[in-house]
Amino acid sequence: MASSSCYNSPCAACKFLRRKCLPGCIFAPYFPPEEPHKFANVHKIFGASNVTKLLNDLLPHQREDAVSTLAYEAEARVRDPVYGCVSAITFLQRQVERLQKELDDANADLLRYASCNDVSAPPFIGPQEIGSSLHNMTLSRRMGYDHGGGYHFPYPPSSWNDQNPSGGGGNI
Repeated sequence: MASSSCYNSPCAACKFLRRKCLPGCIFAPYFPPEEPHKFANVHKIFGASNVTKLLNDLLPHQREDAVSTLAYEAEARVRDPVYGCVSAITFLQRQVERLQKELDDANADLLRYASCNDVSAPPFIGPQEIGSSLHNMTLSRRMGYDHGGGYHFPYPPSSWNDQNPSGGGGNI
């Protein structure tokens, strides 16, 4: 990013701190004058001197990512002073868990459907290319496959009655 001194306008940091923005200002590339709220939040949460020390300790190519992270955390702390970005992370983790459960349920339904129609079971779909073998074995046992060559279904779903020509559940 270009230095704000080219525009004769101080960067958001220098403007906030009410000081002259010099050509080598460490804040100028990361806190443009158009985004005063960005530095205000970072200053409120972390303090200008801490941010200055952090930026000076980093290599120039790492600074932009650091400022983005600081700005995100500062904005999250302003919105939620107790948890900050942890609340967003927790929300996303719960969403991943819920979606993984939905995916597991869908895979279980596919297994049931495949076993009812004497079709070879479709491959599981999931993160890390199918997940672990233990997970798949546990899931298939819950679905009725006994890993001994046969199927046993401890509870026949009522929806099978429409698809199973024998008209019932039980052992297949």
